[in-house]
Amino acid sequence: MTGGATGAYPARAVRDGGKGGRPMPEQQEYREYEDTGVEVAGGRLAVRRWPGRPGAGTLLAVHGIASNGLAWTRVAQQLDGVEVIAPDLRGRGLSRDVAGTCTMARHADDLRAVLDHFGVERAVLAGHSMGGFVACVAGRRDPGRYSELVLVDGGLGFPVPQDTDIDAVLHAVIGPAMRKLEMTFEDRAAYHAFWAAHPAFAELRGPDIAAYLDRDLTGTAPQLRSACMAAAIREDAEDELRNPEVFAAIHELTVPARLLWAERGLQDEPVGLYAPAVIEASGLRDEGVALHFAPGVNHYSVVLGHGGAQVVAGHVREALAAATAGG
Repeated sequence: MTGGATGAYPARAVRDGGKGGRPMPEQQEYREYEDTGVEVAGGRLAVRRWPGRPGAGTLLAVHGIASNGLAWTRVAQQLDGVEVIAPDLRGRGLSRDVAGTCTMARHADDLRAVLDHFGVERAVLAGHSMGGFVACVAGRRDPGRYSELVLVDGGLGFPVPQDTDIDAVLHAVIGPAMRKLEMTFEDRAAYHAFWAAHPAFAELRGPDIAAYLDRDLTGTAPQLRSACMAAAIREDAEDELRNPEVFAAIHELTVPARLLWAERGLQDEPVGLYAPAVIEASGLRDEGVALHFAPGVNHYSVVLGHGGAQVVAGHVREALAAATAGG
């Protein structure tokens, strides 16, 4: 990776239709981006950055356990003018070869290095799924670097028993995102088709989704495979699901935070990752975490879908405005 790779792409070629509906045409927009390498312990982290206007603020965006930074493309498209920085976490995407054990704390250190690289003193920090746990740990460790956390269907955790097999938990919860690690694909189209069959991806189409999926491929046809390193996924899962400090982070924040929880689940189940009763029983409201229900979206489409991205971007703008008002 070098700091000189730049480009632009259609921001919104189509709008997702309703379930079973047809995509609706939408005016095409473009937003410039650059791909940069940031030095961290163990190698160089790949970062997608959408430059912003002076004074508009910065969003540092963290993806989920088996994802990559391009998961935030549609959110970035909704935040024209705001600087958006979205790294591929170590062991994923174009950062797959960064060496070292993966934990929430290690990712938090990497985020600090990313902010330092771009000269950002303070940012809004958003995290989706496992990225929410990374965000909570980062906010707990470096409260001076983040004006607010926007947690998207992640960050609130519950321990699993020590005798529970982590791979079994991962297969049960994220399903195809684990199965892909054991598969090879004849070409990019085959990988796109694999995800098109996923119930939570039924409405997710377009060139930006294709680019997101392509960033998760490595190797040469007909032996393409996911760029996610299985060891990184397992190490992060162990930390996310068994580390008491990770569970406690969301309850010990000293920076403002809001949690957006999706109505539907990882397989588009009618009940999401966080059931309403779980949210209410969490105690987060009394601890000052703002709770926001995101209807009509699932765990993936809350960031990858146009509607979900618009909702997330709206919360980011509120967080940025609050940071500006607070000085």
